[in-house]
Amino acid sequence: MLEPIARGRNRRSRIALIASAIVVSAALALTGCSAGSGSAAESSGTSAEAGAFPVTITSALGSVTIEKKPERVAVWGWGAQDVALALGVVPVAMPKMTYGGDADGVLPWDADAIEKLGGTTPELLTGADSDQVPFEQFVKAKPDVILAPLSGLSQKDYDTLSKIAPVVAYPKQIWGTSWQDQTAIVGKALGKQAEATALRKATEEKVAALGAKYPVLKGKTFLYAAANQPGQLNVYKATDTRVLLLNELGLTNSPSLKALDPKADGSFFYQLSYENLSKIDTDVLVMYFDKQAAVDAFTSDPLVAAMPTVAEGRFAPIVGESFVMASSAPSVLSIPWMLDRYVPKLAAAADKVE
Repeated sequence: MLEPIARGRNRRSRIALIASAIVVSAALALTGCSAGSGSAAESSGTSAEAGAFPVTITSALGSVTIEKKPERVAVWGWGAQDVALALGVVPVAMPKMTYGGDADGVLPWDADAIEKLGGTTPELLTGADSDQVPFEQFVKAKPDVILAPLSGLSQKDYDTLSKIAPVVAYPKQIWGTSWQDQTAIVGKALGKQAEATALRKATEEKVAALGAKYPVLKGKTFLYAAANQPGQLNVYKATDTRVLLLNELGLTNSPSLKALDPKADGSFFYQLSYENLSKIDTDVLVMYFDKQAAVDAFTSDPLVAAMPTVAEGRFAPIVGESFVMASSAPSVLSIPWMLDRYVPKLAAAADKVE
């Protein structure tokens, strides 16, 4: 299973990529203009804004022009389905989330939104856990557009998917799109820019209100990490979406975040061995765990237990797969779902800073 925050990419060989492209081309020829699956909602159900189309969107992997309002929307990566659903659009296909999702692989806030919209569960795309794009499933879904602004698409993935439908990828780097930018990009692609702007502002106000409710957070330093491998922390960098969300609450990045980074590159995290835990200087330590037993196992390690943040109760773990996903891929749907329940715990840890 893909560690939800490591998001490591299993690179296919050149032969496998060429084979995928051949399969996609053949499938397109066979499906022709068939209607595709009827199990998912096939229409946005709401109108696009006047003059919204045609629209051109530029990404790090290429530019696409969407000529008219998409009726069949597919998504890939994290969070794009959240924005689409918040804008009243039930996708025809979206990733199956085995980490954090229900028995079907649907995240709780997405399930709630689909139910409120009176839609049916979209085609659930396999491969999200390993970042392997299921090209054949995309072909069968017959999308008018594929939205992937927060994803790990490679150029070859993008080029292959572009044979199926216009693809909207990330603006700069893989897994590096803020929730605000993702909201704007999806809104633009769906012809709902004004609605997307309103959603962004409402969500920002929600976050700001929580920050104001817990002023103890303002100015406190934090480090955001995960214990995905024995003896190693994954430390998330200042550009990561998780870190940026906590910045919005008033927290500031620990000076250790940059000081302990072994190399300045384009990745969103770096690894730190337990032997270097004593070098972390921060007011609050934030980490995620799939269950409480994992928290207990982590804090039982002598090197971890000796950390001042842990020993003094300045440790604010995010516990539970759905909560991990909500904080790791913040969106206009997941932020309201999780922050009200997590921020009080974060504030309690910050309140212990002397």
